[in-house]
Amino acid sequence: MRILIAGGTSFVGRAIAWSALQAGHDVTVINRGVTPSDLPVSVHRLVGDRTGDLSALAGHSFDVTIDTVAYLPRDVELLAAALDGRGGHHIQISSVSAYVEPERPGATEANATLIDDPMLDLDGPVTAATYGPLKAACERSAAALFGATTTFVRPTFVIGAHDATLRFPYWVERARRGGVIAVPGPRTIAVQYVDARDLAAFVVGAAERSLVGAFHVAGPGPDSHFVEMIEQVVHHIAPAGTTLREIAYERIVGEGLEGRFPLWTGEHSENALALDSSLALANGLQLRPLRESVDDVVRWWGDRAWPSHWLAPEREASLLAL
Repeated sequence: MRILIAGGTSFVGRAIAWSALQAGHDVTVINRGVTPSDLPVSVHRLVGDRTGDLSALAGHSFDVTIDTVAYLPRDVELLAAALDGRGGHHIQISSVSAYVEPERPGATEANATLIDDPMLDLDGPVTAATYGPLKAACERSAAALFGATTTFVRPTFVIGAHDATLRFPYWVERARRGGVIAVPGPRTIAVQYVDARDLAAFVVGAAERSLVGAFHVAGPGPDSHFVEMIEQVVHHIAPAGTTLREIAYERIVGEGLEGRFPLWTGEHSENALALDSSLALANGLQLRPLRESVDDVVRWWGDRAWPSHWLAPEREASLLAL
């Protein structure tokens, strides 16, 4: 198949491009051309700006278009206009952030509700507060423009190598350093995640089988928890003698460190991170063990320096001493 990937060089888009190549498809990516890429020369590269000039798509036709970088409805509208019906089956990478918080764990694609904020500025900045509502608005635009054959892929946290957010890599590298590790509680905080390679394989499979509709692409299940995830990372990669010390929410807030613990959502569990993924699992989603994601990050990270925005050792020590 001829597959177009809007994005294609960073994290999720990169993983999808590699997965499609390995499956034997003809892959084209369109992006600004500024992100370093390890994609082979067999990938067709088009330069275009999602916010404006997509004229590079003129004259090209595809069997499948996979949009990994739609953040505003106008992004979807510009891509649809540039393709002008030549994009084939449309697959949009969305997010569980597009949901109104479900009332209970285990929400399905059929009973979870997309955010619909009539006061939302559809051309406004993408912030932590607007990201989810804008993703929902992007889905509505795609459904209107590409029709009933559109596929919406809704992952939760995506983990693995090449993660520009450096969220999961923080925990892998912190575990590798060993010692006493501060981990925020309470233990009841839900979390779900998916390796970028598993997400990519599902997306390529959806393209090959023309799957349509919405899918929760995440795991392990509605009853998985953040502290347990970190315990698995530590068990797999940390040196002997490493221990975890659970820190109460109030202490973290008191130190002003609530933004320094990636993938942790705070004092209360979010049901949008405890979704039912059985539909995706029944349609080809396969979830690798967490240890494989850890190993992938270790290989990719190498001996890089500790980023300045990660929790500094002295701040962690101060927190542990409280």
